[in-house]
Amino acid sequence: MTPAPTPAPAAAPAAPLLGAGVIVPTGDGRVLVGRRITAGEPPTWSLPGGKVDLGESFEQTAARELAEETGIVLPAERMRVLAVHLDHELGRPRLTAAVLAPPSLAEALVTEPHACAGWERFPVDALPEPMFHPSALVLGSWLPELDVTRAAGTHTYPVAR
Repeated sequence: MTPAPTPAPAAAPAAPLLGAGVIVPTGDGRVLVGRRITAGEPPTWSLPGGKVDLGESFEQTAARELAEETGIVLPAERMRVLAVHLDHELGRPRLTAAVLAPPSLAEALVTEPHACAGWERFPVDALPEPMFHPSALVLGSWLPELDVTRAAGTHTYPVAR
């Protein structure tokens, strides 16, 4: 008798994503936003930010990603976490910290042309669309008057200060 075939192992669930979105205000009512052109995704507008590296805090991630993506160097000690957002938009859990940087008018360079087509500063009452979903959530933490569409399964956890 031939043994029954062994079933294929189930695919491992996708690992959660941990990241930080960085709000860089100008001090005059504007905020830094970039044209996100990530391959395989429709173009959107996005805040600087990215994935947490092993051993990093959200503030350290924010400072590192800001420097890597824009060339703007601001100290992690001056970054402040406003909230943490949990969403499942990509079919896996994504936890994004909303991190407020100190105001800066430093020139933002395009250091990752494969991911960003340019950085601009927009008035907070005239932000461009469509906004990358995690960036919209992060901006909503800073500007509660923004009408941010929250997909089902999206949760926001404000950080108590």
